[in-house]
Amino acid sequence: MCNFIHCMSRLLQPNKSVLILLNKMSTKKYKYTKDNVYLTDEQRDFYEENGYIVFRNLVDFDLLDECKNRFLEYCDGKVNTVHMTIMRDMSLKHTDAKGEFLINKIQDFNYDDALFKYVAFKPMVDIVQSIIGSNITSAHTMLINKPPNSKEDTSRHPLHQDLHYFPFRPAELIVASWTAMEKVDEKNGCLFLVPGSHKGTLLKHEYPPNVTNVAYHGVLGLEHLPTVNLPMEKGDTVFFHPLVLHGSGPNLTKGFRKAISAHYANTNCYFVNVTGTLQDNVEKEILKMAKSKGYPNVTFDMIWKVKSRIVRGEPGKFQNFDSQL
Repeated sequence: MCNFIHCMSRLLQPNKSVLILLNKMSTKKYKYTKDNVYLTDEQRDFYEENGYIVFRNLVDFDLLDECKNRFLEYCDGKVNTVHMTIMRDMSLKHTDAKGEFLINKIQDFNYDDALFKYVAFKPMVDIVQSIIGSNITSAHTMLINKPPNSKEDTSRHPLHQDLHYFPFRPAELIVASWTAMEKVDEKNGCLFLVPGSHKGTLLKHEYPPNVTNVAYHGVLGLEHLPTVNLPMEKGDTVFFHPLVLHGSGPNLTKGFRKAISAHYANTNCYFVNVTGTLQDNVEKEILKMAKSKGYPNVTFDMIWKVKSRIVRGEPGKFQNFDSQL
């Protein structure tokens, strides 16, 4: 009899998969997250309300060190950069600064095998899945370096929304990861953001006064909004919605401030024509850069499709080059 009662009690206790199914069937409505397979209800609630969430010590140090070493190889000219976008600090271009002391960002490293390990890092992609769904494409990648001795206006990134740069929608199926590669605080230029601003709309972006770094557009006239600083330790990672107003301060130290980031989109996001819209200026700027590199006939959506890479799930619109806007 005791054995029978024990067996029945075990049968009546739902296992993990049943609990997940019950959670998915919750009557609570979520707009900005998909499920709680990899997020708790509390984490989903925080993201829904604030548009961001921080996970401490998420990314392995060995992986971050490998990414840093790869970045230094690019800085030192040891790796072919034909597929990359290399950006230099405008205030240091006419000094004797070289390599790591001059380059402030590399972009579009989806097809670098070393750096893509960060993009495909499973614990991070799991969290992304619970935010945007299981079909995941890496749409944009950056390793951001704030070198010392830079002027404040070229070291900072003004308040902006990432959706400004993207010709794909909907915004709820896009999310950024941003990982500190070393200690980041107010002294060397940590991120700051406006909680809850993801509930608004896309705003007009332009170059703020004295900002000359290419494509460092910002939203003007919102300096009065209260912001939250995000000091982080190495490996800490923040995920945030593409409409969240955010930026970063200047590096006022004699050291570096490195972070690595990826923007993920649901593979079936659809592309929109941004010509003549608030995004017209960034489209023109990027197409001008493409033309200068010998690609005069590419379209804005084609650029984003070419540099994207599927991370998980099934191919979709990002992998379809026959589609027309």
